[in-house]
Amino acid sequence: MRRLALFVRLPAVCSILMIAGPAWPDPAPQPLLKRGSCPSGYYVSGNYCTPGSNARFAVEKRGSCPSGYHVSGDYCLSGASGRAAIPKIGSCPSGWIVSGDYCLERR
Repeated sequence: MRRLALFVRLPAVCSILMIAGPAWPDPAPQPLLKRGSCPSGYYVSGNYCTPGSNARFAVEKRGSCPSGYHVSGDYCLSGASGRAAIPKIGSCPSGWIVSGDYCLERR
């Protein structure tokens, strides 16, 4: 009887895990040196674009935005991917993959 109960519950548990998605946190938005227009969700504070309460992670735009990002002002703003991006200088560090002119955190 215990085995039957486990098999009945297993699909429900798997469904919940699939709906919840991966347990990777989105990268936290950080203040950015102001270069042109600030991205959506950021406001000007001195020489910086400062994230508001609903801001997403952003990086300065260099060429095309990395995969999972879109243009917002003069920056690339993270979409639903939840992957951190850094400008690519030479080769990407260990644990990161190339995406255009950026390195993306490997998941």
